[in-house]
Amino acid sequence: MMAHMLGAMRCIARYIALALLASTACAPTALVGTDLEGTEAPDFTLTDGISGQTVSLSALRGGVVALAFLYTNCPDVCPLTASNFRAAQRALGSDAGAVTFVAVSVDPDRDTPKATQDFSAAHDLRDNWRYLIGGRAQLAPVWAAYGIASSAGSGAATVAHNDAIYLIDRRGRERTLLHSDRSASELAANLRILVGER
Repeated sequence: MMAHMLGAMRCIARYIALALLASTACAPTALVGTDLEGTEAPDFTLTDGISGQTVSLSALRGGVVALAFLYTNCPDVCPLTASNFRAAQRALGSDAGAVTFVAVSVDPDRDTPKATQDFSAAHDLRDNWRYLIGGRAQLAPVWAAYGIASSAGSGAATVAHNDAIYLIDRRGRERTLLHSDRSASELAANLRILVGER
């Protein structure tokens, strides 16, 4: 009788352990990066250098947005960010259509439509990809709203700027901030979490 009770208790303990393990495995993973506490992302309207269309950030609500600040002749961080965007698109598979990857220019003098088209082609960025450009008067308020300092226009061949990647959820809220030291797999994992939210 005692052996039978011990066996039943072990069986119950196993079921509890398995249930805990399953609930932990199904729990949503936390976003990596700097938590932005879900504040509303500052809206802006700029021109897509690739399509020539006018794009407002608020018009992208309903989907997830990965927002970076790039320039087309950047020698280091921008190509890395673009490569991470492309790798994240591939890693997301069927979820990739729920994410729009957006670059805002930090070099209004040299980021022409042709330059943005060439940059995009070189990094194999086509689907759900926007490279937004404009004049300094249009871009400077966007840089300020997102804490991006740009030295564009100083005559230097390179532009000093922040390597921030803002991840914005379906409701238009800033959720997390990543930098270029984060891997494409971490970016994709964050985006998958945000895509899964309703």
